[in-house]
Amino acid sequence: MRKILIINGHPDRKSYNFGLSEAYKTGAEKSGADVKEIHIRDLDFNPNLQFGYRKRTELEPDLLDAQEKLKWAEHLVWVYPVWWGSVPAMMKGFLDRVLLPGFAFKKRKDSLWWERCFIGKTARIICTLDQPAWYYRLIYGSPSHNAMKKGTLNFIGVKKVRITCIGPIRLSKDTFRERWLEKVEKLGQKHI
Repeated sequence: MRKILIINGHPDRKSYNFGLSEAYKTGAEKSGADVKEIHIRDLDFNPNLQFGYRKRTELEPDLLDAQEKLKWAEHLVWVYPVWWGSVPAMMKGFLDRVLLPGFAFKKRKDSLWWERCFIGKTARIICTLDQPAWYYRLIYGSPSHNAMKKGTLNFIGVKKVRITCIGPIRLSKDTFRERWLEKVEKLGQKHI
């Protein structure tokens, strides 16, 4: 049974991103996967890494629970909107506070290199845009994809990361949205 963790980074529970999360979860559960979720909007935590890495900031109970779920999972599914070429502020704060040295990676003494603690895990990014995905890729170079895939997930050891980029959402028709919900449910059934 595959252990899947769905992390939703949208602050609005009524958003299309929550529909996408539910579609993936439905597909994964239909296939027999064990699914857990983190809705970042529901967590009680300070998103500011107040002292950087200079001084430890104690983790709130919700973040300790999130770390346990991240350790438990074999496959991580990140669902979020792309805002200003990045992830929503609360999600960025979540990443800063949870993926800490000693948990997600370990610094090597007297070296610029590090140990990756999430080796063997896989990930799927499902993000939404208010522009066509091809435009985001060709004109802007997909900055949020690079940050999440290379700068975050690859950095901590998640080597296999697939990206599903859905857009434009703004002004999209119900048929477009329904078709994507069906596609995302099928991704969940395949655990990819």
